[in-house]
Amino acid sequence: MAKRKAGRKASSRSKAPDAIELLKKDHAAVKQAFKQFEKAKYKDPNAMREFVAAICKDLTMHTKLEEEIFYPAVRARIKDDDLMNEALVEHNSAKTLIADIEKLAGDDPMFKPSVTVLAEYVRHHAGEEEREMMPKAKRLKLDLAGLAEQMLRRKEELKGSL
Repeated sequence: MAKRKAGRKASSRSKAPDAIELLKKDHAAVKQAFKQFEKAKYKDPNAMREFVAAICKDLTMHTKLEEEIFYPAVRARIKDDDLMNEALVEHNSAKTLIADIEKLAGDDPMFKPSVTVLAEYVRHHAGEEEREMMPKAKRLKLDLAGLAEQMLRRKEELKGSL
């Protein structure tokens, strides 16, 4: 029996992540990046702007993965249009804020407050997805491993174009 448990443990470690695990990993990474931003004492506005640009690029990639792959798969099987539509409205708000941030210089007085509001949006949105959408998606018995493969392929394509 001990051998069987050990074998199962080893195989679960080598198991590829599913779509929900990938999205949660992205959420955790961007939340951590926002924490770093909030704690940093930037002397160089260009360095601050570069750091935020990297966060915005990651968020843009993440929203594309959700909108192109994850959301359509969930929407096709879920009976909760309000949940799915709210997620898209939140994405659109974040995209607008990202576009506004990208136009600002690092020393603009609106730069830090805009990034702070974006961080708040993202935390709220990721929390709702993890509490509401993802548990429902798991119950739908979607091919989460197949979705993860699609998302990883698309992420590689996006890395070169964003």
